[in-house]
Amino acid sequence: MSDERAERHAIRDLIENWVVWRDAADWERFRTVWHDDGVMMATWFQGTGDEFIKVSREGFERGVNILHFLGGQSIDLAGDRAISQTKMTISQRAMVHDVAVDVVCTGRFYDFLEKRNGKWGVVLRQPIYEKDRMDPIDPSARLELDADLLAQFPEGYRHLAYLQTGIGYKIKRDMPGLKGPEVEALYARGKAWLGGGAL
Repeated sequence: MSDERAERHAIRDLIENWVVWRDAADWERFRTVWHDDGVMMATWFQGTGDEFIKVSREGFERGVNILHFLGGQSIDLAGDRAISQTKMTISQRAMVHDVAVDVVCTGRFYDFLEKRNGKWGVVLRQPIYEKDRMDPIDPSARLELDADLLAQFPEGYRHLAYLQTGIGYKIKRDMPGLKGPEVEALYARGKAWLGGGAL
């Protein structure tokens, strides 16, 4: 295996481990995918990798149900730095207005990665939220959403934000979507990262 293929394989392994270990509540191994200064950005949380593990664990123990699924991946390598984009879905189950629902959000994990002391790790994970939907688990259930509240959230994650608001989370309202200034700024940060710039 060439050096570049080996690096790409290691990065793919890291990204897949993130999802499997996080969703399986394997917190000890989940910690190993992060560098010490790693940062997680999400609709409902923004902070360090260690803080994300803490709040994820607390939510898991309270019954918060958030799962992830991965698709294709693109990796840009520049020495000991990389940007990985991985197609993903976020699936969350909860009660909305006394109706059990699933929200599925499609997007990408946009990851700033660095190899330190021979090991790749996450420096920043920034999801890109492209589109979402909400479905009652029982298809015969009647669900009426507050249209004014729903419209307050960006199109790419408005149903996810609606659900998460209802269970008590404060939602970040300027996350990048499929297009617009937020995602363009993210792409510029990624280019600067690969060029050796600071985050």
